[in-house]
Amino acid sequence: MKKIIFLLAIIIMAGCNQNSNTIKNQSKMNLKNIHTEAKDVQTKLLLKAEEGKVVSLQIAKGKQLKEHVSNVPAILICVSGEAIYRAESVEVNLYNGDYVFIKKDVKHEIDAVTNSNFILVK
Repeated sequence: MKKIIFLLAIIIMAGCNQNSNTIKNQSKMNLKNIHTEAKDVQTKLLLKAEEGKVVSLQIAKGKQLKEHVSNVPAILICVSGEAIYRAESVEVNLYNGDYVFIKKDVKHEIDAVTNSNFILVK
């Protein structure tokens, strides 16, 4: 939990100071604008630190991030849109501002009900 709080603090500082290694020289950023490829599911590394990384995830309406397993615990934060997160016997609807903790080695998937943007902290 301390690592997650540390990474979130780094995100806030990087967003305010623009010192991130992956996004430079911008006074204002928007997650919807960093995904420039015409792909249904896109990721973009926002920050890589010694303790982990922060990734922007975008999923198009009606598309899915297919079932997979994370090798580290993570937190998935819904920034915009509506999606369904499924893990083992759990199904959760995610809306703006909602988040879920993803345990290590747990199979999970995400279905986008609308165009959706997330922040994934690992």
